Amino acid sequence: MKLDPEVRRILDAAPLVHLATILPDGAPHSVTIWAAPHGDRIAILTGPDSPKARNMRRDPRVALSFTPVDAPNTPVAIRGRVVEWIEGDAVWEIIDPIAMRYIGQPYDRSMDRVVLLIEPDKQTVGVG
Repeated sequence: MKLDPEVRRILDAAPLVHLATILPDGAPHSVTIWAAPHGDRIAILTGPDSPKARNMRRDPRVALSFTPVDAPNTPVAIRGRVVEWIEGDAVWEIIDPIAMRYIGQPYDRSMDRVVLLIEPDKQTVGVG
């Protein structure tokens, strides 16, 4: 599925995104993350051994929710799955532009990071 142009526009403005993954016991796990379009996928970053990374290795299904910075009453919801893990030096080519959007500078290199690419299966904008 192609990334909806409105979803892409909203992600380009660097909203705080809520990522829901599934814990080993089947319970939901939700955290706030940074995200950005990457082609027709959504790129996120995390530590390789974080709870969310462990959850997505075991079960790649995820849900994302966020609101536009300029319209906080417009919900955006995406369901999808992690389809690619990027590791090593290649992560910084994706992470640094994301960090520039959120904090105005490159990401701290002292922290080990991976990039996960999420392919959307369902996207809704403005429907609660």
